[in-house]
Amino acid sequence: MSISCRQVSKQYGSVIALQNVSISCKAGEICGIVGANGAGKTTLFKILIGLVTPDNGSVTIENTGKKKAGGIIEKPALYEYLTAYENLKVFAKMQGASTDKNILYQFLKRVGLPIDRKDPVRNYSMGMKQRLGIAIALLNNPSCLILDEPFSGLDPMGIESLRNLILKLSEENLAILISSHIVDVLSKLCSKLYVINNGSIVNSGDTATLISENTNEYTICGSGIADSKTLQKYETIERGNCVMVSVSSKEIPKVLQQLAEEQISITSCTPEVDLQKLFHPISQ
Repeated sequence: MSISCRQVSKQYGSVIALQNVSISCKAGEICGIVGANGAGKTTLFKILIGLVTPDNGSVTIENTGKKKAGGIIEKPALYEYLTAYENLKVFAKMQGASTDKNILYQFLKRVGLPIDRKDPVRNYSMGMKQRLGIAIALLNNPSCLILDEPFSGLDPMGIESLRNLILKLSEENLAILISSHIVDVLSKLCSKLYVINNGSIVNSGDTATLISENTNEYTICGSGIADSKTLQKYETIERGNCVMVSVSSKEIPKVLQQLAEEQISITSCTPEVDLQKLFHPISQ
């Protein structure tokens, strides 16, 4: 099972939304599409899910079931005055899926929502609404799940909770495509990243490799780190118990080892991705 598109283009009047875009995502894989607002992410996802027809190119979804792909575009379209269960039942009828109560309860449980809440979903947090939207997307058991900016508007706890849900769903052999303008969130979730800018894929590859190649600074946190003799050799900026260090990805293991030898207890080391470099790579 997989989802892919090849040389997909879309134009609205004089505006080129997508130009020769090719991506792929296999079963059990989480792939990210990262780009600024207006870069073409939503248009691409609308094409993948069948809401928009491309001017050129092709979309291929391998699936033996009734529903090829499920997804959320921009935000969950819910009936705010209905309960979570009632929303599921309405969408199940629309999609020709089972409306059996026990089956719908299983979908709620699958995304971590309670089955005993009787209040309307307008009372739900954004994170809970996203979970319900995912439950609706999973009706009829698609092989692919497409999530457009699912972390938008969530607090850190909500992001972490939704991230764990997506990881759990990937273990069910789903091919999962996620778009976001937040590189840090996708870097912790996706095995593969595609960078889209002005409607074109400008960078792509294994997430760890891509982040490493586009990182020249790291924020290292730890008690007493500002007094480190090792860091005196580098350009640094102090931030409380943290120091941002200008150092290459090849050098950072040596720096961390030397800090350990100074008996400085490191609590975190976070890459600061050079977004200009990531979004505007120099052609070789």
